[in-house]
Formats: sequence, structure tokens, C-alpha cells
Amino acid sequence: MPSKSGLIHKYAIAGALAVSSFAVAQPASALVFDANVTNNVIMGTGIGNGGWTIDRSNGVELALRSKERFPTPSGTYNSNGDGTYSWAAGSPPANPGKAFWSWEWSINSDFDGSGEPIGSYTYEFGVDADAGPGISFVVNDYIALGGDHSFGDNSTAQSAGLEAADATAYATFLATKNLAQNSWQPQWHIPAFDASVDGTYDFYLAAFDDNGNQLARTAMTVIVGTGGVPVPEPGSLALLASSLLGFGFMRRRKKT
Repeated sequence: MPSKSGLIHKYAIAGALAVSSFAVAQPASALVFDANVTNNVIMGTGIGNGGWTIDRSNGVELALRSKERFPTPSGTYNSNGDGTYSWAAGSPPANPGKAFWSWEWSINSDFDGSGEPIGSYTYEFGVDADAGPGISFVVNDYIALGGDHSFGDNSTAQSAGLEAADATAYATFLATKNLAQNSWQPQWHIPAFDASVDGTYDFYLAAFDDNGNQLARTAMTVIVGTGGVPVPEPGSLALLASSLLGFGFMRRRKKT
């Protein structure tokens, strides 16, 4: 089986080909912030719950979050409590070129007993490739593409998810499991990503039934540094304030 990095880069390339080829999903329903997913975080080793931005609709639970990845993985999410997560630009000295943060997703297609297995639905993962205020989504269905996702169900213990060893096992998981999760670094899915650049990156995850009806959708925003919005220099702010005061004085004088 290919290494994790090999798999992820394979799917990242496929996703990059899909820029703007999908319609942007409809607005999300009411989201829950800084919440726990059902029932555990089953991926990786010792990865805790919490900090998720979640939509629970039509028996489907979709969740996104951003988490500290470098210099060491931790349970730090830097959530602002409204579906946004803030990080410093740059890279740790020991990990040049790597962002401090990763982005993580969770799909539970039967969180309340009224849904279906993972493979019963289709999914859209939208990743913003524009570091500036604009949005340019790279969109793909990483469930359909496959990968090293961790699979389980509502009884799977923390960090006890299963990863498919081959295509047959993956198909079996899609037909029998209702929980899937993964954790990815931004450079795997954002073309020309530069960890040293301030930026704002939007993410969404949506689920659809066989008729194309949206069942659930969650979304989050990762703000790096100033968010890619220029911050006026103190001198510029003073000049602006002076101009506004002068303009006000002229208006008053003209009125008199």
C-alpha cells in the first residue's frame, strides 16, 4: 500500500483538476461550534475530541476543524468560537515550509440511527485555493476517490479506526461503516500554498443523496496572520484621520 503522503498527493492532484468545476454548495444550516463529534475521534493515535464546527441534519453529521500540527501535534485548535480558526503565518524552524496548522474532517452518516452507511451518499470537499479575501474552491469527493481515511461506527473507541489495505476493503467499509475521518496538511490540497503568506482559507464539506439533494453541510474559515488583508501603517491612519477632519471642517464652513 502506498505511503500516506503518496496517497494524499495523488488525491490532491485530482482535486486540483476540479477547481470551479462544481457548483458551490448551498448555505449551511445552523452550525454548532467547538463541539464533539459522535462518538469519538477514531483517527491517528491519541487525538482528542472537541473544537469541531458541526452540522447535524437528516441523520448525517459533518464536522470540520483546524488543529495545531507543527512543531508538535496537539489539542490546540485556536478556535474563535464562530467557525473560524486563527494561526500565525510562517513555519517552525524544525519544519521549514510546513504550516503550524492542519485541517481535519469527520463524516458520520448515521450519527442518530436514522441515516445510512458512508457509501450511501456522495460528498463535496471544498478547499479555498485563494489566500486573499476571494474564494476559489478546489472541489472533490475524497470519499469516492479513496484514501487512508480511518473508518468506524458509533461504537469505535478513540484512535481505533480502521484503514483499508486495498480497494476491496475500502468498498466494504463504505458499505458497512458510518464514520470516517482524516487529518491533512494544507499544502496537500491547496495549490501553490505558502505557509509564510498571510491568508484566509475557506473550507466546506457537504453530503448529498442519490437525487442530488443536500442533506448536510458544514463550513469553516482558517485565518493566517492578518488574513491576507493589508493593515494600514500608523502614518497612513493618521493621514486618513487628518483628511477626514479637514473634510468635516470644510463642510461646516460651507454651511455657515
